[in-house]
Amino acid sequence: MVMGSHILGSIVGGKMAHSNSGEDFLKNFKIPKYVLVPKSERENVPDVPQCPVLVFINSRSGGQLGGDLLVTYRSLLNETQVFDLGEETPDKVLSRIYANLEKLKQNGDEFATKIQEKLKIIVAGGDGTAGWLLGVVSDLKLSHSPPIATVPLGTGNNLPFAFGWGKKNPGTDPQSVKSFLNEVKKAKEMKIDSWHLLMRMRTPKDGPLDPIAPLELPHSLHAFGRVSDTNELSVEGCHTFRGGFWNYFSMGMDAQVSYAFHTERKLHPEKFKNQLSNQSTYAKITRSQGWFSSSLSQSSTRNINQFAKLMIMKNHGGQWEELQIPQSIKSIVCLNLPSFSGGFNPWGMPSRRRHNGEFTPPYVDDGRIEVVGFRDAWHGLVLLAPKGHGTRLTQAHRIRFLFHKGAIDHTYMRIDGEPWKQPFPVDDETVMVEISHLRQVNILARQGCRSKSINNPTSPTSHGDDEEDSDEEAHEPEYRKFGAADTFKLPEEIDISQLS
Repeated sequence: MVMGSHILGSIVGGKMAHSNSGEDFLKNFKIPKYVLVPKSERENVPDVPQCPVLVFINSRSGGQLGGDLLVTYRSLLNETQVFDLGEETPDKVLSRIYANLEKLKQNGDEFATKIQEKLKIIVAGGDGTAGWLLGVVSDLKLSHSPPIATVPLGTGNNLPFAFGWGKKNPGTDPQSVKSFLNEVKKAKEMKIDSWHLLMRMRTPKDGPLDPIAPLELPHSLHAFGRVSDTNELSVEGCHTFRGGFWNYFSMGMDAQVSYAFHTERKLHPEKFKNQLSNQSTYAKITRSQGWFSSSLSQSSTRNINQFAKLMIMKNHGGQWEELQIPQSIKSIVCLNLPSFSGGFNPWGMPSRRRHNGEFTPPYVDDGRIEVVGFRDAWHGLVLLAPKGHGTRLTQAHRIRFLFHKGAIDHTYMRIDGEPWKQPFPVDDETVMVEISHLRQVNILARQGCRSKSINNPTSPTSHGDDEEDSDEEAHEPEYRKFGAADTFKLPEEIDISQLS
């Protein structure tokens, strides 16, 4: 059952179902044109909407669903507040709208001021699309960023699921959309950590200038591009890449399966028309990659400790220390949200009072990331058990991987569902990947969602402590930029239907 139908079914027969059907209900969400479009004629609107929304839809996500959803939202709301990401990027849209809002505020327009205070964002697409939008909002560095609700239009839909919006693709009919809007109106704000990723490698003496073809990088992270020679992060003789993520960074077997899936989808897009067939194909690829076979699972060549060293800094301002990677680990996931690979929680929920006090439950706003390991696909099946989890390695504020030449010449990496093939050095050099806490943005969560706040572990909260973020920004300028507003722009040759 799709989410919209589920919500609708819970309110049929009540007053809410009746109120959702009229124009009065939709007035809660509509934004007049003059607020959004510069130089438009001012409209006489008597009441400020309770829940003004901007809607961003990847019309190529979910087969035909994205396009259908776009049509429905534009029929219910004002067309100027509903945007097709295939036509205009969110950084351009939001920069234009906020510039207009500031101009109206300076001219004493109280209506526009109230709209900005109450503004919410809806983004419909896969996890890659949602991460793209979150990155753009992060880079605006607003005093209060608009909270974001995510509509699940992708295959995994980890971001929507983590905050109570479901995993299944939604209904696109008017009543389902109205029901979703009603849930957005009732949703609570939570803060969510964002993570900066820095990758540095030696410039190869021979071969292509870029060790990774630009189109092989994660589509949602084309911020994850080479920094200029004048950038403060640049190191002579090295390629330096930067980017960020919201949900997870992973390497090893899970990223290899994801890479094979994305490659197949690029070659045969006609086979990937709906969520069910996508998930079936994903399962087949998992089996074909051999991660269930004993010969591969027993081979030590893919053990991560054979080609990588892991350094961690547990707390802000702490010291780097080496963490020994267990011998048999072939996949590592650095997890920010309790939803991975279609809704599983690899970290699980350890007791808050362990005898050694080492591990805590995962919180999405505590400035720490959970690091989990897996031996093979059979080990991954433990997540199907009610209290199943992977091998918990650490919780840390910063993480540094140092990759070196091993028995294999490459591995696979993945950020928020977007994979790539990462070559290893051919000599004694290393490839460094460093992950560090950046800042926070606001997200909308439904009551009873899986994600928890450290300030209120039992329910969503709108309160958070920004002191640590401010201190980090003052002392670590190299980690200020998430990369969206300036460099989160997808090249023209990218087909956004490939965003997961």
